[in-house]
Amino acid sequence: MGLKIDYIDGQTPLDEDEKEGLQIKSITTRGELDEFEQYNIEKAIQWTIGKKWKSDYILSEVFVRELHKRMFSEVWIWAGEFRKTNKNIGVDKYQVPLTLKQLLDDCKFWINNNTYSDEEIAIKFKHGIVKIHCFANGNGRHSRLMADIIISHIFGKPAFSWNRTNLNKKGDARSRYLAAIRLADSGDINPLIDFARG
Repeated sequence: MGLKIDYIDGQTPLDEDEKEGLQIKSITTRGELDEFEQYNIEKAIQWTIGKKWKSDYILSEVFVRELHKRMFSEVWIWAGEFRKTNKNIGVDKYQVPLTLKQLLDDCKFWINNNTYSDEEIAIKFKHGIVKIHCFANGNGRHSRLMADIIISHIFGKPAFSWNRTNLNKKGDARSRYLAAIRLADSGDINPLIDFARG
């Protein structure tokens, strides 16, 4: 039968080769996929708790990829690998490593020079990495967890609440989140910071 996914606003469709990377072949619906991915993500969050990582490790390609792998490796064989196809958003697939390196270097600069507030640094990084769209799937969830790790592990502050809702489902919170992302795209990061805190 195969995996049938009904995409909602803001989700990037997988191509057929990417769908072939599904590890659990009994998954056939979006709901089942979301359930297995969420279970895997919760295990990744547990992995982050209590770790004492240095900021240079967190802000490295190795960590970015490792986090994605831990979030999705029980569901997708390509978890932690940069996408091999172009999408409706994001940089060209060949530009992912270079553009990510630039963002990582920018974030280190922001931290070292107190360029922005702690929250703004974390959210600017989240926005930057989701715009790059490093992976075939899970970029929004990965970017939010990266922001949580930056704010909690680098700055020692509580993780963001993200309005305490599942942003992978249709609803008012997702609409407000996507509106805040679009405002950030045009240069106004404050609504996304407010949403993350909310």
